[in-house]
Amino acid sequence: MTTDPIAPLRAALARSGGETSDYDLNPGFRLPQGRVLRDAAVLVPVWPTARGTRLILTKRSSRLKHHPGQIAFPGGKVDPGDDGPVGAALREAEEEIGLPRDSVEVLGTLPAHETVTGFTVTPVLGHVRGAFTPVPEAGEVEEVFDLPFAHVMTQAHFAVQSRIWRGQTRRYFTVPYGPYYIWGATARILRALADRVA
Repeated sequence: MTTDPIAPLRAALARSGGETSDYDLNPGFRLPQGRVLRDAAVLVPVWPTARGTRLILTKRSSRLKHHPGQIAFPGGKVDPGDDGPVGAALREAEEEIGLPRDSVEVLGTLPAHETVTGFTVTPVLGHVRGAFTPVPEAGEVEEVFDLPFAHVMTQAHFAVQSRIWRGQTRRYFTVPYGPYYIWGATARILRALADRVA
């Protein structure tokens, strides 16, 4: 009998879970007064391969103004022409890493994540079907890579670190893999998913 590698994710999506934020490890953090959040979406691309189930991530260009060199999901702002967060996540993945939207089975969405940069991000969980050859978007994506999905679904691989940000200590999740330092919103979204899968 063949095991469906996506089955645990379908089950995880059926479980309840609250919204997350860049602030939830920092209960005393002072939120900006009158902040206005912009809608964004990311694709969490899970890819069953002969090497096992993989997660596809990007390394942002070091020349970008925002989050240069950081590890991130493909994604971005929800544009007026998008079919909501799902449409935005699929469009951005096609633009940033060359992933055709018809190669992605949308499994569902996770609760929104609020970032310190003023976005409310909807994570869209996607099953990448078939072969895929990444095409990084010039100027925005430095590298597209994949790692074992099991690595980021193992709670013990996560750690909490901190740094001073705008004069306050901010704590955040990390889940490093080899040369890749996965932290911040990306790690927080993955930790929320790992908690659901567990």
